[in-house]
Amino acid sequence: MATAKKAPTQTAVAAPAAKRTPNAAFMKAMTPSAALAAIVGAAALPRTEVTKKVWEYIKKHDLQDSANRRNINADAKLKPIFKKDQVSMFEMTKLINEHLS
Repeated sequence: MATAKKAPTQTAVAAPAAKRTPNAAFMKAMTPSAALAAIVGAAALPRTEVTKKVWEYIKKHDLQDSANRRNINADAKLKPIFKKDQVSMFEMTKLINEHLS
């Protein structure tokens, strides 16, 4: 009994992705509150840069929880922003946005 060979399946060839233009709302310079300025500086920055600078601060001071790396432990400078001892990285951006105007 001869077994029929299956034709190789064709994989979808993805078209090259078009360059995305950044959303103007994310690129608008925002002024940080006094508590946030202690971490990122007082200059007006886009939201994306503020988030990058907060992550630099977190990594520099080793504030990620060792057991669950998605959680951030607040130190004296982050506590006024987070309003609690520990937040998840997903909750962090929402709390940071409350300190931008």
